[in-house]
Amino acid sequence: MYTFDWSSIPGALPYLWQGMMQTLAITLVALVAGIVIGTILAVMRLSKYPLLSTFAASYVTAFRSIPLVMVLLWFYLLVPDLIKKVIGNPNLDIRLLTAFVAFSLFEASYYAEIIRAGIQSVSKGQVSAGLALGMTGGETMRLIVLPQAFRRMIPLLLTQAIILFQDSSLVYVIGLADFFGIAYNTGNRDGTLVELILFAGAVYLVICLAASTLVRKLQKKTT
Repeated sequence: MYTFDWSSIPGALPYLWQGMMQTLAITLVALVAGIVIGTILAVMRLSKYPLLSTFAASYVTAFRSIPLVMVLLWFYLLVPDLIKKVIGNPNLDIRLLTAFVAFSLFEASYYAEIIRAGIQSVSKGQVSAGLALGMTGGETMRLIVLPQAFRRMIPLLLTQAIILFQDSSLVYVIGLADFFGIAYNTGNRDGTLVELILFAGAVYLVICLAASTLVRKLQKKTT
């Protein structure tokens, strides 16, 4: 019968905290960049210009059809030198940069669909009213449509952020020391792998449950 040994967890807490900061950094950067890029893609996809709408649709379809772990590996294995040249800092941690870029571009495809649906949910009368006031199409989208759409989309955007937080554990495939990666390596080193994995799972569970509760409360306020 297996005997649990939780003695290594207290000593690992400082390192696990550092890993959690790494996980939260990836989540935050990908969340912000994904929403920004996703908004651009959503507007492009609704554009009356076929070239823009086709590009946006192709981008969304391509990234939603590829597993995230493959996107991470492609960026890490195929384009590290290119990324370093673009950034101009040869000492930059390519693993962290890979995570930022891969997660941001990947999540943008999901946020684009959420935002597109939010834009389409805004009454066409609002657009007509903006144009009647002398606003351009861009001004109407920026000042009237997007603010209303984002208020309606907050629960969905936060739900996708929770999924992003969970998916961030996949950075272990490129050797990045996030929360899960440190838990795994510490447990493997100390012979308490089961205990550390269970502890990491419990932490993810508590955080995601708390975030889901917040989303439900916000959803009630917005409906």
